[in-house]
Amino acid sequence: MNPQIITRYLDELDPRKGPACAYLYDLNHLRSRASGLVSTLPGDCDLYYAIKANSDEPVLRALLGAMPGFEVASLAEIERVRAVDADVPVVFGGPGKTDDELEGALRLGVRLIHVESALQLRRLDRIAQRMDRRADVLLRVNPAYGLPGATLQMGGRPTQFGIDPAELPAVIALARDLPGVRVVGLHLHAGSNSLDADHHLALISRHIALAQQCRDEHGMALEWLNVGGGIGIDYADPRRTFDWPHFCAGLAQLLQERRPGCRIVLECGRFISADCGCYVAEVIDLKHNHGKHFAIVRGGTHHFRLPVSWQHNHPFIVVPNDTWPYPFRRPELTDTKLTICGELCTPKDVFAQEVTVPRMRVGDRIVFMLAGAYGWHISHHDFLSHPHPERVFVRSLCPDARATHE
Repeated sequence: MNPQIITRYLDELDPRKGPACAYLYDLNHLRSRASGLVSTLPGDCDLYYAIKANSDEPVLRALLGAMPGFEVASLAEIERVRAVDADVPVVFGGPGKTDDELEGALRLGVRLIHVESALQLRRLDRIAQRMDRRADVLLRVNPAYGLPGATLQMGGRPTQFGIDPAELPAVIALARDLPGVRVVGLHLHAGSNSLDADHHLALISRHIALAQQCRDEHGMALEWLNVGGGIGIDYADPRRTFDWPHFCAGLAQLLQERRPGCRIVLECGRFISADCGCYVAEVIDLKHNHGKHFAIVRGGTHHFRLPVSWQHNHPFIVVPNDTWPYPFRRPELTDTKLTICGELCTPKDVFAQEVTVPRMRVGDRIVFMLAGAYGWHISHHDFLSHPHPERVFVRSLCPDARATHE
């Protein structure tokens, strides 16, 4: 994201409102990044935004027109997309869809529903017939293989996701007898946070082979193949990035060789929106305890749960703040190893452990980068009833431009 957004926000901050605590989002950067990713893909591929990563209305509006569609995982997420656009393509995944959600998906014009079991298929057929509709369906499969190097393995082992490959022929056959549904392909999502483009290409090659087998041996229509998302961010070393240009060139070659005869869909969230946001938290105390140093910030994992959820040290920068309103000495550390913690009453409220900082003072601001995805949206906001952070969506840095605040 544009560092000037951080600088301007902190420069204009009113100290009378208390210590800094905010999410900042760069919507111009988000739209530019999304457009660049989409433009590099082969022509017979689509990149959908998985809104579970960040489903805020300004984010969705910024992505409209830059991406061909959105992936959702609940009725409420469908409604969020439809609140910003009535017609943009939507695909609907998730293992536990209720009847209300399936009905809502049909009513709100979802393009494809990813069905996860024979029972879910039967329920969808019953609802679609009652509504005089026919639902286009992708069967989600838990393949017999996983994604090497992925942080979260969602395929190739027992999980709650998808249909066992051994049951797939029977489910395809079942669908032929259900007039309310039309199976038009497969959905596979084998893992999350992959950083190796070649591993990801090898995975997609196996997905194509499975889809072609279902078409050739079991008569399944193959119009769409959703290969999932799972392209990741290296929080330990942000300079190490997934090689998107190499991946897209390899994907074009793979599709030319394999000729799947269908449209390929990828659905990414983190890879698109992580770099559009940061979380700002002001240091409110420095402590020394049993031989270790700790920085306590206004905020915590109730605002930004990702680091403790994934057990990593989240990347950050320290922005000096020379304002000190007290008559007594200002605590300060230099060239010191410390742990950055939040304000919660739990030892798990940690952003980074045993990291060395050149200088840190009470009142300085810590800016956690790569917080635009799976930050606020996966966090337990009201634990201990602390105030929520300010959330600022910046569309432009022009002097007369106005940011959206929540």
